Amino acid sequence: MKLADYGATNMDLALRGLELKTRDPYLAGWRTRVTPTLGHLAVRTITNGVVDRAVQGWIADGHSRSTMKNTIAVLVRVMEQAVRDNVIKVNPARVTGWQKLYKQAEDELLDPRALALPDWETLVALADALVAASHGHYQGWGEVVLFAACTAARIGEVAGCRISDIDTTQWIWTVRRQTTPAPGGLTDKGTKGKRARFVPIVEEIRPLVAQRILAAGPDPDARLFTGPRGGRISTAVLRDATH
Repeated sequence: MKLADYGATNMDLALRGLELKTRDPYLAGWRTRVTPTLGHLAVRTITNGVVDRAVQGWIADGHSRSTMKNTIAVLVRVMEQAVRDNVIKVNPARVTGWQKLYKQAEDELLDPRALALPDWETLVALADALVAASHGHYQGWGEVVLFAACTAARIGEVAGCRISDIDTTQWIWTVRRQTTPAPGGLTDKGTKGKRARFVPIVEEIRPLVAQRILAAGPDPDARLFTGPRGGRISTAVLRDATH
């Protein structure tokens, strides 16, 4: 019997004793993850390795820890019922260490540079694509991404950068603040590390920075980067503006 059919026939037995508020997320995990991934397999052919690969796939899909816990729990219960029915001898769904796998996926420990752009040309292509996707083709969105990538700065720090923070003689940016969401809107506060740091401005983006300083005017407190209407930028603003 296929797992999907076995689960449909024996789900009430497998979930006996659970409260209704627990059954709902279990059944959702079964319906949206277990059945599409493993439902076509015969119960007897499901091994520890099959379950391991399914769990890794769900983690890679970005599901939360609670979602993963509910999904694995319902699979364990159904397979435990199969053990009681003498369909299988050992429950292969009792996986251990999946939380560690989850953290590994979060931190990209296997390949910390997996998401890194390969070269300058690719970065420029990304910036140009963001500009092209935005309303009015606002060049500032691409410049924000170029600056962030070349300084390894958080977008909040880029948004908080003032003209006076840039030393164009030594080409050093003193990171003193970040602009972050807060009740009532965006607000400026200290850096995440609670201390200023000095970031070199690489040669490739110096013309961009010089042009931004010139466009900002004489006010030393003017922001180096703003939205098309002069507003403060954020992750959400950039994401929504460039789709």
